[in-house]
Amino acid sequence: LRATDVEADPGTRDPQTGQLNSNNTFTLYSLTDNEIVLSSSETDPATRAADSASTSWDIGFKGTTIIFNGGTSGPGQGAAQIIEAAFGSVTEAPTAGYLQDGQNGECPGVVTPAGTFPGAPYAICTGDENGWYDYQPSANLITPIAGRTIVLKTATGAYAKLRILSYYKGAPSTPDPLSDEARYYTFEYVLQDNGSTDLSAN
Repeated sequence: LRATDVEADPGTRDPQTGQLNSNNTFTLYSLTDNEIVLSSSETDPATRAADSASTSWDIGFKGTTIIFNGGTSGPGQGAAQIIEAAFGSVTEAPTAGYLQDGQNGECPGVVTPAGTFPGAPYAICTGDENGWYDYQPSANLITPIAGRTIVLKTATGAYAKLRILSYYKGAPSTPDPLSDEARYYTFEYVLQDNGSTDLSAN
């Protein structure tokens, strides 16, 4: 399965300061239905609260941060881990090693132009090379790290594997952060919704 251009709070940049103006909200996505449950462009507090507190979503995106429907992020069974293996070679979901959001005390500090900040305890750490991506500050470029696969449990406890293909709208093969819009995820995944740990194919 594949999802294309899933927005992750893209916002707009102030032409004078270069500062990103965004809603600071997550897009919530259902892997089961392969569709957006709640867009980051939705700002109504009641709508956001209702959808966030449901088990209709599995994974959420805001900038480079990914959340899962479990722990501090939602009421579901969602949990995840990163496996140092190519997507195609991950044929079986591990039965152990998963963390829910709020449980990960091992995330390194995140270095930013404003300083280094403690790593948030998400299941998948944020920051350059800490989780799913590499950040090249000289080019302001976000690139998925090859050979890393996210293996997760959905809100209902089903197993899935996921590979992020691009962080830029249209999934350009050679993204240019000056012209390509960032904060749009393209990813592929294999989901087993019958309780199986077999991730060889959908």
